[in-house]
Amino acid sequence: MPESPPPAHTATGPGRVIIALYAVMALAATGRSSVQIAEYFGRAPLAYVLSAVAALIYLVATGAIIRGGRRAVRIATASCAIELAGVLAIGVLSYAVPRLFPDKTVWSHFGSGYGYVPLVLPILGLWWLRRFRTSAPAPAAAPE
Repeated sequence: MPESPPPAHTATGPGRVIIALYAVMALAATGRSSVQIAEYFGRAPLAYVLSAVAALIYLVATGAIIRGGRRAVRIATASCAIELAGVLAIGVLSYAVPRLFPDKTVWSHFGSGYGYVPLVLPILGLWWLRRFRTSAPAPAAAPE
């Protein structure tokens, strides 16, 4: 059976659901990190700054997936890859050195406070974006 052609834009089909999830995570992470930094920064500065970084990554990924296009797909792919690495690293670290994460953050315990969406979302994002990376036409040769 021949493979179906890729969608015309990243913001179509399943991309809409992925965008919605990224937007919700961006809002949630921004709100949580803002409160944690403003009210409790001295308690766990590393953890709270990492939550703010997560919020920024979610915002970048959301915007890039909405925008579409070759450059935006590269940015979104990098954002999803960094997010996945962050969730895995912080997830392990939050179990290995719990004193660094006295309060839950977006990526601590692999995103358990968010129903593990932070762990699954970058995998879905990378899966979706892969269709656009592999289907993009080769750049035209430069005129001599």
